[in-house]
Amino acid sequence: MKETKRKSQKNSVKNTSSVLTSAKGPVTIPLTNDYLFRALLQKNNHVLKGLICSLLHLSPSDVSSVEITNPIELGTSIDDKTFFLDIKLILNNQTIINLEMQVINEHNWPERSLTYLCRSFDNLNTGEAYQNVKSAIQIGFLDFTLFPDHPEFFATYKFLNVKNHSLYSDKIQLYVLDLTCIHLATDEDKFYQVDYWASLFKATTWEEIKMLASKNKYIQEASETIYKLSLKEKIRLQCEAREDYYRRQKSLQLLREQQLAEIEMQSSEIERQNSEIERQNSEIEKQAAIIQQEESAYNGQLTWAKAHGYPASAN
Repeated sequence: MKETKRKSQKNSVKNTSSVLTSAKGPVTIPLTNDYLFRALLQKNNHVLKGLICSLLHLSPSDVSSVEITNPIELGTSIDDKTFFLDIKLILNNQTIINLEMQVINEHNWPERSLTYLCRSFDNLNTGEAYQNVKSAIQIGFLDFTLFPDHPEFFATYKFLNVKNHSLYSDKIQLYVLDLTCIHLATDEDKFYQVDYWASLFKATTWEEIKMLASKNKYIQEASETIYKLSLKEKIRLQCEAREDYYRRQKSLQLLREQQLAEIEMQSSEIERQNSEIERQNSEIEKQAAIIQQEESAYNGQLTWAKAHGYPASAN
């Protein structure tokens, strides 16, 4: 089986695609655009199959079917129902997979991805036995590092015993592909060409894309589909609308970060001023104590002088 998988990963392309001949220069819409990402996978099932095989380390022969269960009408405006463009799949009618491209770090991905994963795992119909529950997989394509202290290109999370690391169940899994850490790809990641897919998503020129396409038949087909989709005005307009949304969100995020930085500076200044006030109060208390001691000593001297018949000092 391992040998079959090894052969399946050799997806070099012999012929250069004529579709991409005129594709040159900068990519106007990157594949990190979640609308283009969805359009690609919804438009080309063969590409979807190739991506899933790469991510899950499967041979194409292991995949009898992979279908998107929440398709949208490509080219139509995004409404409240399609605003979140996560892609829900059913693999071999046995496994539910949720794919999502996330560009902006909203600092809630662990909780959000777990919510999606649990929703997918809750798939039994009334009266069905628990043994019939379908496996659930959540795969996030993130354009940021989820855990900066532990950067990783392609991370896999499962339910394990924390003492002996034995697997509790393989029916629920979570994957995170960090598109900013392609340089951390392991030999296994490279063997299954996961790094090629990540490089495709991050490519900024058609020359980069064509180079990747020459090494992987699925990526060649993906590149051709992307090029054709980018020529469709309705789809391009929706992709541009998403890019504009990203810019607004990033601007708001930057503004929030600046405001938080200003608040932290103000808080720091307030703390410094409070410390100075406390220091001054402490100094005042010390001076007051000294004055009180001096007054007490002076009064004592006056009392002694009066008691011995000495005239009181004018001071």
